[in-house]
Amino acid sequence: MTPPKITRRAAGLLAAQALLLPHLGAWAQADFPQPNRPIRLIVGLAAGGSLDGQARSIAKKITEQSGVQVVVENKPGASMMLSAQEIMRAQPDGHTLLFAPSSIFAQNPHTLASVPYDPFKDFTPITLATKGPLVLTVHQSLPVQNVQDLIKWAKANPGKLNFGSFGTGTSSHLYAVAFTKAVGIEAVHVPYKGTADAARDLLEGRIQAYFDAAPTAISNTATGRIRMIAVASPRRMPAAPQVPTFTEQGVPNLDLTSWIAVVGPAGMSPAIVDKVNAMFRQALESQEVKDFIAKGAYEAAPSTPAELSAELRSSYDKWGAMVKSVGFQKQ
Repeated sequence: MTPPKITRRAAGLLAAQALLLPHLGAWAQADFPQPNRPIRLIVGLAAGGSLDGQARSIAKKITEQSGVQVVVENKPGASMMLSAQEIMRAQPDGHTLLFAPSSIFAQNPHTLASVPYDPFKDFTPITLATKGPLVLTVHQSLPVQNVQDLIKWAKANPGKLNFGSFGTGTSSHLYAVAFTKAVGIEAVHVPYKGTADAARDLLEGRIQAYFDAAPTAISNTATGRIRMIAVASPRRMPAAPQVPTFTEQGVPNLDLTSWIAVVGPAGMSPAIVDKVNAMFRQALESQEVKDFIAKGAYEAAPSTPAELSAELRSSYDKWGAMVKSVGFQKQ
């Protein structure tokens, strides 16, 4: 049997298809958002905290503006590494994203003995979302009104002070270590799985001190059961101008502002990154979202992917230097 002849036209079509095949994956990725498919926005802390609140505010606005449903999913645990691994397993199609505090990228690699990801290779930077300080809060039963009072009390009562944190190796933990070493006091570390649990136990007096995210700190101060005694930033918070900085109280170098960003899995196409970036930027620039974030002493800070990459590298280097300076050992 004589094999069929391939005409010149057919050969040309086959050649064209061969050239197009490598690009089909990229074209498929560019099909975003996919019809009737929600965007999963993963949060690495429990529901009810400031990180969760910001994520839900932004998700709600994106849904209103774009018609694409954005669903917040809380996956706390392992210093937020479980949430990072969830993103690493996801397809790079823009429908699974991480709403991530800087500690996942800038602190965990310096403080934890085993980190199952590379902060620079395993994620796609999309945009910065918000920036804000941590606040040193204490339970009202502790007889202190400011940082110097706390130092004096801790030295007069060795071994009795404890600090809560929203996870080992997180910014709240590192700030406590840096502070206690800087002023020469000792404190027991009590780690939690999220900001909400730590803040609740501070309110109940189960822990004495806690470097809390500003939104929760300000809200809980209104109960009268806790006090804010210092803000870890270069300047006072507009939302709580009565709270002095650490530098004003004689403790310098505790002013590494925390940030929250949106990242996706590695390998996202530039086309999808641009679309996702535009969605988040539009939401973050809305007055409703800016007002919500500002109430908690944070500020909306949308960026380009390149700007987020630069911030990630800068924060990674700064936290590395801080961890080294306090002699923190990986755990």
